[in-house]
Amino acid sequence: MAQEILQIAGLEVSGAAPHREEPSSPVELSVVLPCLNEAETLAVCIRKATACIVSLGVVGEIVVADNGSTDGSQEIAAREGARLVQVPVRGYGAALGHGIAAARGRYVIMADADDSYALEDLGPFLHALRGGKDLVMGNRFQGGIAPGAMPPLHRYLGNPILSYLGRLFFKIPVGDFHCGMRGFRRDKILALDLRTTGMEFASEMVVRASLRRLKLGEVPTTLRPDGRTRAPHLRTWQDGWRHLRFLLAFSPRWLLWYPAILLTMVGLVALSVLSMGPLRIGSIGLGVHTMLAAATLMVVGVQLGGIGVMSRAYAASLGLLPRSSRIERWIGRIGLGSGALIGFGILLLGLACFVGAFITWGNASFGALDPAATMRLPILGMLLTVLGTQTIMLSFTLSLTRIGEL
Repeated sequence: MAQEILQIAGLEVSGAAPHREEPSSPVELSVVLPCLNEAETLAVCIRKATACIVSLGVVGEIVVADNGSTDGSQEIAAREGARLVQVPVRGYGAALGHGIAAARGRYVIMADADDSYALEDLGPFLHALRGGKDLVMGNRFQGGIAPGAMPPLHRYLGNPILSYLGRLFFKIPVGDFHCGMRGFRRDKILALDLRTTGMEFASEMVVRASLRRLKLGEVPTTLRPDGRTRAPHLRTWQDGWRHLRFLLAFSPRWLLWYPAILLTMVGLVALSVLSMGPLRIGSIGLGVHTMLAAATLMVVGVQLGGIGVMSRAYAASLGLLPRSSRIERWIGRIGLGSGALIGFGILLLGLACFVGAFITWGNASFGALDPAATMRLPILGMLLTVLGTQTIMLSFTLSLTRIGEL
């Protein structure tokens, strides 16, 4: 019966016969289900999606991207009339990536194969896609989360925090950043060239879609307890960290630039004040030790800023992030020659400070010196020498990316 329904809907019946026929009409909708040992729930998911496709009156297909199941899931997929895609690389992202690449529909709706998502209600996703959206996210918090469907730690901490960080870092207008049920235009998502193979694939899709200025939308969807008796594949802390790490890696501003600005400014202010002499605030005395700490803050801040610029330029050169015309203009204006010249000038100032300190030592007949009175100049010399060297090396390394020429 399931095969007959799929044939009526124009679906390919994989495994039902040695020679499969292509749909007579172009496939509009593909439902992709990543699968790893989902024998308990796979059949009901395929049936729900099939019935919904028929009710919507569209030409569609069900694609099961199997990640090496050993519990009979592959046989169930074939028996239920789905098209089976064998995925040799393990991982949630790998399964989805292969499934999306193999899908024939103009639009794709992905969902887990554990019977927790509303595969019987694909209409809102398809309607939004037909209306011009490139990526349509499901929102479980708007649609309703049944008791026991989501662990409290995920519902009240993990998902809200990661969704908030996604909105903060990337200005993504969605309230449920990690909903596993979402629809999209297949060509738009394939053009993103998604790379991750694990659970962070879901974050990568949304982040890179936002960075590429795709049209994002959101529709309510429901979540109910899954139908499996085994433990889920999701690992709370490990996968949560992988999502967070991905968000930070794709947002150099929050990981590197903002901390760099903060550390550099605090260090610069403290260094400027203490270079004039010791400072007392109430009962607290600040001297060369605090000045050394301030110089350290500046070195770390400038180093973080340089790494942030370098990582942004490198990611853009590889196509992982869109190019920033503002950064490219800045790098283009400075260039290798100008950057090296600026760095060399800072380096000379640092050496001049050391020469001044040496002269002071000579005036004391090269004897013991009072650190509190004589360490300020060497500290400034150390700072300027390090900053000058960093500037020279950064300008040289940036030139290797040829970011200003692309």
